[in-house]
Amino acid sequence: MKKTLLMSSMLAMAVTGSAYAETLKVGVATAQTGALAHYDGPVVEGLRMGVDEINAAGGIGGTLKIELVEKDVRSDAAQTAIATQELVDAGVKVLILPCDADPSLAAISIVGSAQVPAISTCASSPTLPMIGGDYMFANFPGDNVQATVSAQWAYDQGMETAYIVYSPDTQYTSMPLYFADVMETLGGEVVGKDTYTLGQQDFSAISTRIANMDPQPDVVMTSAYEPDFPSFIKALRAAGVTSQVIGSDGIDSPTTFSIGPAADRLVFTTAGHPTENSPMAEFNAKYKETYGEESQTVFNAIGYDLAKVIEAASLAAGPDANSQELRDAIANLENVQGATSLITYKGTNGMPVREVTLIGVMDGERQLIGQPSPNPDIIPAPRMQ
Repeated sequence: MKKTLLMSSMLAMAVTGSAYAETLKVGVATAQTGALAHYDGPVVEGLRMGVDEINAAGGIGGTLKIELVEKDVRSDAAQTAIATQELVDAGVKVLILPCDADPSLAAISIVGSAQVPAISTCASSPTLPMIGGDYMFANFPGDNVQATVSAQWAYDQGMETAYIVYSPDTQYTSMPLYFADVMETLGGEVVGKDTYTLGQQDFSAISTRIANMDPQPDVVMTSAYEPDFPSFIKALRAAGVTSQVIGSDGIDSPTTFSIGPAADRLVFTTAGHPTENSPMAEFNAKYKETYGEESQTVFNAIGYDLAKVIEAASLAAGPDANSQELRDAIANLENVQGATSLITYKGTNGMPVREVTLIGVMDGERQLIGQPSPNPDIIPAPRMQ
C-alpha cells in the first residue's frame, strides 16, 4: 500500500509559515487535475521523493530544508497565473510550473515582475524560455532536439518519406514540424501533412488519407498525447496503415502500453530509461520502496530531477541566496546528476542539455532502442507557432 503521507506533502498543506527555522520555500503550481494531470501528477510524486530525501539528510548542505507549497492549477492557463501570483505573494524563492508551455507562459508577467526563477515540470517547447525571459526554464529535452533524434533514427533505418500529423493548438503538438525540417535536411521527403484539434478523438479521415496513399509513407510522426494519441494509433492501424509510427514523450504513460497490438512497433522519444545500475534504475527502486508499486512513467524521475536541480542551485548560490541569485545559479549549472541523466543549463537559453532516449513498444513492453546524441548541426532553430 502506498505511504499516504510524505514529509513534503505535509509541508505543502500550509501556504504560509514554515515547519523549519531555515527553509527554502518552493512554489509548486502544477496540474493535479485536468488533462495535464497525466504528467504533472507523476512529476510531483518524484519531486516529493527528492525533497524528502534531501530533508532527511538535514536539508541542502545539511542545513537548509525545502518546503513545498503546492497549488492545483487544474490544467488551466488562467488558474496557473492566479496560483503563481499567490505563491509569489507567499514568499516562494523558486517556482515550478505545469507540464506544458502554454499554461506556463500564462505566468510570464508575474515571474518576470517578481524576478523569481520558474521551471516547467516537463514542457519541451524551446520557445518557452525564449518567450518567457531570463527567469523561465524548462526541465525536459527540447522538441527540436527530440525531433532531431527521432528523424535521424528514422532516416538511418532507411525511412525516406514522412507524413506528419500535428496540432496548431499548443506549442508542443507542433513538434512534427521540427521532424519535417530534419528529414528534409537529411535528404528525405515530407509527402503529406495533416492537422487536428486537441480533444478531436476521431482520426478516421486522416487515417484514410494516409492508407490510400500509394505507396504509403515510410514513417508517420505525431506529437499527439492523451487522450488523442490512443484514438489516433488505433484509427491508423484499423485503416490499414502499416507505416512506422513515431511519437514523442507525451505518450510515455501506462495508457500507451495497454493499447494492445495497435501500439506494436511504435517508437517515441523520452527523457530516460533504466539500464542496469543506472541512476534511473536506482530511482525506480526507491520509488517502489516509497509508494509500494513500480514506477510506470519517466515523469516520476523527471520530478526527482527537479529536486536535484534546486538543490544544486541552492548549494551554488548559498543558503541565504535571494531569488535573483538562485536564478543565476540555475543558469550556470553543469552536469547535475538527476535520476534520468546529467543536466546542464550553462551556455543555454533556459532549455537544458540532457539525454534523449528512443523507446520502442512491443507486446506492451518498453524496448530501449538507443540514447543517441543529436547532431547539433541539424537541430532546427526554435520556431514560433
